[in-house]
Amino acid sequence: MTKDQRKVIFVVDDSDTNLSTAEAVLEDSYDVMTMSSAARMFTLLEKIQPHLILLDIEMPQMNGFEAMGSIKENPRYSDIPVIFLTSLSDTASEVKGFELGVVDFITKPFSTPVLLNRVKMHMNVDQLLRERTSRLEKAHKDMIFVLSDIVENRDQSTGGHIERTTEYIRIMCEAMLERGLYADEIRTWDLAVVAASSLLHDVGKIAISDTILNKPGKLTPEEFEIMKSHADIGEKIIDQIISRTGEDDFLRNAKVFAASHHENWDGTGYPYRLAGLDIPLQGRIMAIGDVYDALVSSRPYKKAFTDEEAVEIMKKDTGRRFDPSIIEVFVAIQDKFKATRTDWERGELSGL
Repeated sequence: MTKDQRKVIFVVDDSDTNLSTAEAVLEDSYDVMTMSSAARMFTLLEKIQPHLILLDIEMPQMNGFEAMGSIKENPRYSDIPVIFLTSLSDTASEVKGFELGVVDFITKPFSTPVLLNRVKMHMNVDQLLRERTSRLEKAHKDMIFVLSDIVENRDQSTGGHIERTTEYIRIMCEAMLERGLYADEIRTWDLAVVAASSLLHDVGKIAISDTILNKPGKLTPEEFEIMKSHADIGEKIIDQIISRTGEDDFLRNAKVFAASHHENWDGTGYPYRLAGLDIPLQGRIMAIGDVYDALVSSRPYKKAFTDEEAVEIMKKDTGRRFDPSIIEVFVAIQDKFKATRTDWERGELSGL
């Protein structure tokens, strides 16, 4: 295995002797990064995702129990396996550690064979779990693509809409993070999962009749009320899936997208007539991509607007349909939306 391919281990301990010993034992097989405090560990976790953390329990400022609690509270770090390093031998400490989610304990002072073998064992387990998770995620993703394709193929006027809006979600989230807009919330998201979950925002259309879904002219008020029900139906469909399979990050976000992408900033949207910051952030972001894509696409009842025309129309709806802060970001990066549309037309949109 080349150095670039080697797995990364964080060793966190306030003793220079323990850090040096652990590094000497592990450095032939792993990339070892040592740090003397939990604060330093969290700084590095913003930049590097290790395969394993060896974490001392007895440290000043923030001890191992406190640090472990913070790791598990952050979805970006919560899956990283943690082994406690300890000179404690009481049962209560072990129970507390396992309750917090540590995978093992290693007693100090270190026994070289014990340290090396425990780390190897958990690295192998971690690799097997990652491979299994990857296979499950691929099967999950394939199923979602099939379901979203079924929805889109029934709505004959919206070819590519779901794929493009998924890319718009990713673009918007990254741009908002760069500008610090709603960044505290977005940083808690797994952006790949959130973007993928938006594929199901229109899943409720599966229950709308073809007559209404593909009507070439304007819908009557009665037909529009039926069409509007797809948001509520979509939420219920995903709720049924959750009741059978259990809730996860993907389904939780998919449910939010389905229910909230037609809510308006001024409270005139549907199905719940939410307003302002009461509308989930996912719905406020999806509203931008959803409306933009509808405007620049041709329909049986309207021509496609140019990108410039679409942007001007959406700017006029700021404060009514859209979150004003998010519209500002959209206007600043509109060229990326246009490029996404162009890539899709050329068959070059990579997707998820």
